[in-house]
Amino acid sequence: HPSLPLVVSGGGDNIAHLWTSHSQPPKFAGSINGHTESVIASGFTANGKFLVTADMTGKVIVQIGVKGGSQWKQSAELNEVEEVVWLKCHPTINNVFAFGAIDGSVWCYQINDDGSLEQLMSGFAHQQDCTNGDFINIDQGENTLELVTCSVDGTVIGWNCYTAQQTFKITQAETKGLIAPWVSIAVAPSNLTNGNAAIVAVGANNGILAIVNANNNGAVLHLETVVELKPDQEELDASIESISWAQNFPLMAVGLVSGDILLYETTTWRVRRRFTLEDSVTKLLFDGDDIFASCINGKVYQFDSKTGQEKFVCTGHNMGVLDFVLVKSNDASQPRKVITAGDEGVSLVFEVPN
Repeated sequence: HPSLPLVVSGGGDNIAHLWTSHSQPPKFAGSINGHTESVIASGFTANGKFLVTADMTGKVIVQIGVKGGSQWKQSAELNEVEEVVWLKCHPTINNVFAFGAIDGSVWCYQINDDGSLEQLMSGFAHQQDCTNGDFINIDQGENTLELVTCSVDGTVIGWNCYTAQQTFKITQAETKGLIAPWVSIAVAPSNLTNGNAAIVAVGANNGILAIVNANNNGAVLHLETVVELKPDQEELDASIESISWAQNFPLMAVGLVSGDILLYETTTWRVRRRFTLEDSVTKLLFDGDDIFASCINGKVYQFDSKTGQEKFVCTGHNMGVLDFVLVKSNDASQPRKVITAGDEGVSLVFEVPN
């Protein structure tokens, strides 16, 4: 949650739970029932007023916070698609969210003040699963609502969510004939790109990485295959599962199913550093000089991205860590917390000691 010490976790039991993140131990703060399959995505709106959750039968449920966010009540639900693959709330425009589905469709909605829903757009240009998406140009005010989505069919599409028009479409022709089943996406911070808040990295499940300028008709600025597989490796070992950009210096990290994490210097696109984990990387997140990486071995690692030093390892899971968030207190003397989503049905809270 953007302002309250509140975290939501979604599970394979078709329920999402709310927990407090500041108390020791965390306190239970309510459940979201009504989903009919695993809850695979969730998000709070930018102002923290609404919570949106989505499941694998395509149901999206909107909850409104009441009594200062101490209680949450359902205000709307949708069931437009067979299965939701990803869902994101807009980070700066209040009460807007988008999601992509297994049929390739892309949807964007606005939540009205009373909690009811208004559809802003639906797009049907991807031919296969829409695997990921992210909002771009988020620092340009409420008049700009744009999204970039990708698919395993090899397309990357820019959308104007107010008009439902495509702003660009990248196909195999733009990727030098390479077949790129895209699965991951991340937008560069505008302070690293001379104010261009639409430089996007997309990663494919066969190791292809593209850097795209979404403000210039989707011009492909850089294209490469990030890893040469050894004979004993499986094809999916090359899959780029997560991408993260540093906020204050020109570094970008990609994490692979093979367990490799590659740190790129974004001015030259040279690999500056490589970390290798014991198993698949599931998520990467920069915070200051640190990069955090979750792994299928059940651990979350903290590295100093500039020196390559391993600073801390969160251990305690018996199965893979599928997702995590970083929680920071307004009080600078308080340690950061890593809160995980574990494959064994457990969320753990770790204090980062440094």
